Amino acid sequence: MKSIKNFFKGLSDLQKRILFTVAALIVYRIGSFIPLPGVNASAVLHLFSGEGSGMMGMFDMFAGGSLSRMSVLALNIFPYISASIVLQLLTATSKSLNDLRKEGESGRIKINQYTRYLAVLLAVVQGWAVVRGLEVMAPVNGISAVINPGLAFEISAIIALVGGTVFVMWLAEQITARGIGQGASLLIFAGIIAEVPSGIAKVFSLGSVGQMSPAMIALVVAFVVGIIALIAFFEQAQRRIQILYPRQVMSNGVVNTNASYLPIKINMSGVMGPVFASSIMMLPAFVQRFVQSENLIVQNIMGFFTYGAWSYIIMYTVLIAFFAYFQTAVIFNSEETSNNLKNAGGYVPGVRPGEQTISHLDAVVSRTTAIGVGYLIVVCVLPIILNTHFGMPLMIGGTSVLIVAGVVLDTMNQVQSYLVAKKYTGVINNSAAHKGRFRG
Repeated sequence: MKSIKNFFKGLSDLQKRILFTVAALIVYRIGSFIPLPGVNASAVLHLFSGEGSGMMGMFDMFAGGSLSRMSVLALNIFPYISASIVLQLLTATSKSLNDLRKEGESGRIKINQYTRYLAVLLAVVQGWAVVRGLEVMAPVNGISAVINPGLAFEISAIIALVGGTVFVMWLAEQITARGIGQGASLLIFAGIIAEVPSGIAKVFSLGSVGQMSPAMIALVVAFVVGIIALIAFFEQAQRRIQILYPRQVMSNGVVNTNASYLPIKINMSGVMGPVFASSIMMLPAFVQRFVQSENLIVQNIMGFFTYGAWSYIIMYTVLIAFFAYFQTAVIFNSEETSNNLKNAGGYVPGVRPGEQTISHLDAVVSRTTAIGVGYLIVVCVLPIILNTHFGMPLMIGGTSVLIVAGVVLDTMNQVQSYLVAKKYTGVINNSAAHKGRFRG
């Protein structure tokens, strides 16, 4: 025990954060294999056997296979993501919530608490839909999905599913606070990575039996590599706005002009735009799969959200664009940035401080976001069109690749920031030590 304590005592803060993140992801993966009590896993797995490239297949991939195994983490982090969408929209439209957000850390804590309450409520609704769907599901080879259906099963299953969602929410928050990266994105990342090997094995198994030609396999691999390269380029791309500061005349008469740049990322919203859009598009497919309805109106509405249909593709494209612009507006406040520049004495060349700077920043961000939206549509929507309308057997969607690449880049940037901060801290400490030595 003492050696273990000494081992952790000798670790740096960054190493402790990395170890905590890895341990949390391992716990998350173990939880995804704990079955929901009273459910026949084989019957549920048969339900998902034809959903590999559909919307429910994407949901299951994001959840790391928890839904097809019908584990206690089947709902995963998605009720929390849906609640975050609702709260962000309400904050933008409600004066009271907007004022609460402006209160700083205390306001953020209250909004997060409201998000958790709403997430639990959504988890109860989605849990009830899953449980009722399992009870009315047709038997598979004479085996029912539920062993003993009834009120006792419904209550226990809903409690287990909601408890699983609460646990995943807590784990995501712990990763964000004590680990490396954004917790919710990392959990989705872990689920996708866990399902990638089975997708690759499926591609090569289809090739071995002649259902996929070597040329098609090579085309799929080349397409995925091209998507990854496109993501790596655009996630690092930025538009730099030159900022000038007042000239200073040095003692030797030399005029010193301070200049810097304000970086505007092309895709400022990151992966959250496609994640929010996917969460909304998954909900109708989720309800359709587990809540069977013979109502013609309901069936027509659900048909509108059928994976791969042009109505689905158009809606998905619109949602990606909307959330990309919305998330960018939440992240970047042109008025606040303009005021900060003005207070620091900085200005954009050829642009007056104040309203003109705000308008200029808004115009630049709008143009860069438009380019970012085009990039997101190519990455997230094009693979769906190629898969459903041209028959390209893509075992992993563009949204999944974007999430994986985006999380990797974000985590690498955070690690680099920690290393830079540690380097400067060391320099400052050494400088202070030398001063003390000279004084003595």
